Amino acid sequence: MGRQERSTLAQDNGVSTQARPGSAMSASAGTRESNRNQGRMAGDGPVTKSLMLLDAFAEAEQPLRFSDLKERLPFPKATLHRMLKALADERMLTHNEASGSYQLGPRLIRLAHAAWAHSSLSDAARPVLDSLHAELGKTIHLAQLDSGQVLYLDKRIGNRGLAMFSRPGKVGPAYCTGVGKAMMAYLPEGALQDCLHRQTLARFTATTLTSRAALLRELEAIRSRGYALDREEHEPGIVCIAVPILSTDGALFGGLSATSPGTVDDIKQLEKLAPTLKEAARIIAADATMRMAPTLT
Repeated sequence: MGRQERSTLAQDNGVSTQARPGSAMSASAGTRESNRNQGRMAGDGPVTKSLMLLDAFAEAEQPLRFSDLKERLPFPKATLHRMLKALADERMLTHNEASGSYQLGPRLIRLAHAAWAHSSLSDAARPVLDSLHAELGKTIHLAQLDSGQVLYLDKRIGNRGLAMFSRPGKVGPAYCTGVGKAMMAYLPEGALQDCLHRQTLARFTATTLTSRAALLRELEAIRSRGYALDREEHEPGIVCIAVPILSTDGALFGGLSATSPGTVDDIKQLEKLAPTLKEAARIIAADATMRMAPTLT
């Protein structure tokens, strides 16, 4: 993408091309949690409340004190105290009495590892990710949508040792990442509207899509060409190409992306990888379908 196309993209978003990259890193953990918790109010059942509490730790990526949690969650103090004690007793959380902080516990980590290890999509994709990484030398991501956000399932780090936001188990925005947009574009209409409702559309860089209309146009373009692009929309200096992983009847399994350092001017080179990624996604989908099929005895 040249300078003129970059200017057009920024104007399409209704912003100046002089917008400061990273100026809206205000899409912070607090914003993401607020978005995730829409529709999950304090009146929900104990399981939902417990999951909201665990989500807060996953988003924070660091130990949290009671006061931190009180700011992030809509629970009364007594309820929060009771939940923390119950989860700590079950080793879902670990309590550091010296600092007064909590963090995710060993039982939860064991369950998460087991879920990842037995994921049909992760199992099916593992050899394909290895092959793509060896062939392309790019950073390769495998992801699924989780409550309208990108959940990274697996990753292979590129030959250039690219430092990035993503890692397995981490959740990121869908509207401004290649793999997120690739998956959004192939959601059924009802699921798409729900997913759109969950997007903050906060600005990360000068090229982030920050309006629903611009995002919808982008999703239509993705469906037309069969792949998505990240034009430095989430992280400055990071570009990627991504494809959906679809069953033969069009059901969405997840997304696959190849990422490299660069600028929007390097997009044309990445687009040459589209056929390779599409074939890799087809292989993953076929294997995942076989793994999920019932076994006849």
